[in-house]
Amino acid sequence: MTTKRYGLVAVCLLLAGLVLMAAFGSANSSASPANGKADAGQLAGSGGTPAPAGGGGAYGDYGSSAPAGSAGKPGGQLAVRVDEKLGPVMTDGEGFTLYRFDKDTAKPPASNCSGTCATTWPPVLKDDATTAGTGVDAGKLGEITRADGSRQLTVGGWPAYRYAQDAAPGDTKGEGVGGTWHALAPDGSKAKAGGATAPTATAQPTAMPSMTQQAPSGMQLSLFNHPQLGPIMVDANGMTLYHFAKDTAWPMRSNCEGECLKTWTPAPPVDPKKIKGVDPKLIGKMQRSDGTWQLSINCTPAYLYTGDKSAGDALGNGLANGAWTAINPQGKAATGK
Repeated sequence: MTTKRYGLVAVCLLLAGLVLMAAFGSANSSASPANGKADAGQLAGSGGTPAPAGGGGAYGDYGSSAPAGSAGKPGGQLAVRVDEKLGPVMTDGEGFTLYRFDKDTAKPPASNCSGTCATTWPPVLKDDATTAGTGVDAGKLGEITRADGSRQLTVGGWPAYRYAQDAAPGDTKGEGVGGTWHALAPDGSKAKAGGATAPTATAQPTAMPSMTQQAPSGMQLSLFNHPQLGPIMVDANGMTLYHFAKDTAWPMRSNCEGECLKTWTPAPPVDPKKIKGVDPKLIGKMQRSDGTWQLSINCTPAYLYTGDKSAGDALGNGLANGAWTAINPQGKAATGK
């Protein structure tokens, strides 16, 4: 009887062990699939959320990793360009048009363009290198601090922007976009033909010459005494001549081609006998890549600026962060010193 009881206990223990082993195997099977990868359905069912493909917060999504205003660019040496349709407009150091936004405010100065808006309309940043160049009244310039901590330039109280679709200096594709974006006039107003004019010589070198300073009759190249720049070279019509810092003197070569030529016109050669106030040894000519001839001064190509509308204008001086300069009697950059 005792032997049977011990045998029955052994059978019970064996059955209990088999039940525990089966339960343990089932638990492992549900926790770890045979392929070693978590089942998406199980994760979703348990409240897990798989990471989206490609990750989140990308600049393309304009999420938190794309801070407002991050696409802004420093203003550089600001200038004024006379547009055929809009009149005088503000430009940055690279010659790109500056804009204002009707939904901003000037009193007090405040920007209402951030996030995706600031990607299309990059704020013009004001740093220590941002200066008032030719035609710009420094008294009209100011700044605001944006939400991301960057300093944005203001003109007449209005925050200044560039337009991402402007591909080249002089473009004004942002004018009138949405009925709320407009090119900036030098005083901060909306640029328009017949509207605001460039500051006079009391602010910056945009003075018109007096009648006694017009180019001498019959002379194709002479000097004009500019109020701020001092003596500078002008053509037969009294228009300022310029050098481009990216050109080379030896070998003599022009690096202004394509879109550049829409703003800067190669000056034609002159008759050495029709020069006044300038050493004829400085004057020559070079042949451009298209076969045409261009005036050279001090072994460097000379240009006219399309933004200069009247004799004595020097609105091109200092553009492109100082790459374009009026020419003094020695054939070098005019500084007024």
